Amino acid sequence: MSEQVHNRLAMVRAERKVSRQSLAEAVGAHYQTIGYIERGQYNPSLDLALKISRFFGLPVEAVFSLEPFRPLTDEVYGRNQP
Repeated sequence: MSEQVHNRLAMVRAERKVSRQSLAEAVGAHYQTIGYIERGQYNPSLDLALKISRFFGLPVEAVFSLEPFRPLTDEVYGRNQP
């Protein structure tokens, strides 16, 4: 069984005002696949993760991680440092 891939895809999409449909069309995926990824119900292939990251102009590790992401406010404001 594969490890869960955590992501910030929904947050990035919302911030950039990109619909699931628009993102899906741009990366060659089905819009439902984007929803499954956002909800953690499906791990994207490496190819798809890289295409999504490239679409947003972000490094792949800014969108996807094998470890749960810390809350963004903690990262920005330095709270709860490990």
